Amino acid sequence: MPTKKNTPKKKASTSTPRMSKTHKDALANGRVEGRVIREYLEIVEATKPRRGRRRTAESITQRLAVIAAELKTTDPVTKVRLIQERLDLRTELASMKSKSEVATAETKFVKVAASFSERNEITFDAWREFGVSIAVLKKAGITR
Repeated sequence: MPTKKNTPKKKASTSTPRMSKTHKDALANGRVEGRVIREYLEIVEATKPRRGRRRTAESITQRLAVIAAELKTTDPVTKVRLIQERLDLRTELASMKSKSEVATAETKFVKVAASFSERNEITFDAWREFGVSIAVLKKAGITR
């Protein structure tokens, strides 16, 4: 009977490979840029032009005042409808972004959009089709 060689068995490595600091920094940077892009795109999507007259915070506030006055004197069915309209208007008013919030989000977007676009291979036309304005893309350095 031949003798067996006593070679030590190799164990599968159980340690996970470590990420370098530059890799971790790149991941963190990608998350930050993604958050900035998402915030701006949500604003763009929420403010896309729709049919009809555009509502302003002032016009919503005026309508809420009219509803408050009408609630005192209307029949129960109309009262329920007015209450629902009031709830809808309050929700719409709360979701409106102030001009300074939009400007801040736009400024942040301009800073990161070019690197985000390059890394994710997003073209000028894709941004435009979504609704990002040409002026903002030009500020960001994204061209056709």
